[in-house]
Amino acid sequence: MAERAALEELVKLQGERVRGLKQQKASAELIEEEVGKLLKLKAQLGPDESKQKFVLKTPKGTRDYSPRQMAVREKVFDVIIRCFKRHGAEVIDTPVFELKETLMGKYGEDSKLIYDLKDQGGELLSLRYDLTVPFARYLAMNKLTNIKRYHIAKVYRRDNPAMTRGRYREFYQCDFDIAGNFDPMIPDAECLKIMCEILSSLQIGDFLVKVNDRRILDGMFAICGVSDSKFRTICSSVDKLDKVSWEEVKNEMVGEKGLAPEVADRIGDYVQQHGGVSLVEQLLQDPKLSQNKQALEGLGDLKLLFEYLTLFGIDDKISFDLSLARGLDYYTGVIYEAVLLQTPAQAGEEPLGVGSVAAGGRYDGLVGMFDPKGRKVPCVGLSIGVERIFSIVEQRLEALEEKVRTTETQVLVASAQKKLLEERLKLVSELWDAGIKAELLYKKNPKLLNQLQYCEEAGIPLVAIIGEQELKDGVIKLRSVTSREEVNVRREDLVEEIKRRTGQPLCIC
Repeated sequence: MAERAALEELVKLQGERVRGLKQQKASAELIEEEVGKLLKLKAQLGPDESKQKFVLKTPKGTRDYSPRQMAVREKVFDVIIRCFKRHGAEVIDTPVFELKETLMGKYGEDSKLIYDLKDQGGELLSLRYDLTVPFARYLAMNKLTNIKRYHIAKVYRRDNPAMTRGRYREFYQCDFDIAGNFDPMIPDAECLKIMCEILSSLQIGDFLVKVNDRRILDGMFAICGVSDSKFRTICSSVDKLDKVSWEEVKNEMVGEKGLAPEVADRIGDYVQQHGGVSLVEQLLQDPKLSQNKQALEGLGDLKLLFEYLTLFGIDDKISFDLSLARGLDYYTGVIYEAVLLQTPAQAGEEPLGVGSVAAGGRYDGLVGMFDPKGRKVPCVGLSIGVERIFSIVEQRLEALEEKVRTTETQVLVASAQKKLLEERLKLVSELWDAGIKAELLYKKNPKLLNQLQYCEEAGIPLVAIIGEQELKDGVIKLRSVTSREEVNVRREDLVEEIKRRTGQPLCIC
């Protein structure tokens, strides 16, 4: 340390010498010689490790959220949670990481996207990829056979992020699941109803929910000539049809996955069809597909599902789409995905899907994979793609130039004269104790105009103004920020008056 201090002093002195020579307008040769000495001293000194420069950025695929963005998120979460609770769900939580063996082998080709953690204390751990597999582990571990739950938490994927499209490595999922043995398609229909309720409430635009069944897909692959070993990998290719053309999908299946061209063509005849219950009826009469037991079961359940969806009043939002495959390995029955629709450029054109905002399906075998005795617990659920929804809501608010409140403060305690800090502190404390969301400026003698301007900027609706005359009269001047109307309220009535004006319950029970 002493050597470094001595070098630093030499650098300082040499720097002063160079600056002095420049001020004296010494010869260029002399200045150059002394600058050379300065550079040699600096090289000897080396970098100061105590003054290390940090790269100020968030890790790839993650982001910070401003108060405005968090206010939008809270509103979206509130809509979703109220809907989940309206349908009778309980809430659970699970660890952000699981044993690696819990997650592996559950996600098909996407297993490569799981984040593995360094061995700490003899356990191989991975960050959770979704909330469904941890839920299945939770059911098996606690020997639960019946629950309706929701879970909102962050998940992690070692993916190539596309943050402008709401695709991250760390993001929230909002899951709702029904576990238990019930009559066919009743829980499945409720999940689709919940999905439609949430997307309608958020007012993010027109949407369509695509529905299919893994049994129909597997039956279709079987009759088309796909070997059992290739079901899942071909399924993964078919699932890309919402993003790329059939020709590109066919080229992948034939060129990369070794499928015979005639088999791919037979698949193409099916997966390019979509419609409603009439398509289900048509496929039930299909001479080949109707002979496959799995496909027949799936079509029968879909027909029943459409009956329930009609009773729920959402059948117009549902499309039976044979291209929907949902890549995850654990699905066993009905699968669905909600996409936002883009208004067609010309009349007569079909609306285009511009991205998935919710998805889910039935997974009857997942819990049994964790149960020591292989006991199955049928499950069906959905996940809301909130990151994409947040992006859409934020863009909409920016386009409308709509102001978003970032606090919930109901009243600012202000003073009209100087030397009233103690009175402001006493009053704001009374309001806090009564459950009122209140603030005051952290100045002894703030100007009244500054206090009123703060309310306008922060969207605070009311100001409780203390003045010398008001203190003598035992009243508080209550001012509406928007209308600028002022009324004197007796101090003992102030809490009730604020609650009445802000719509807050008059008692905290």
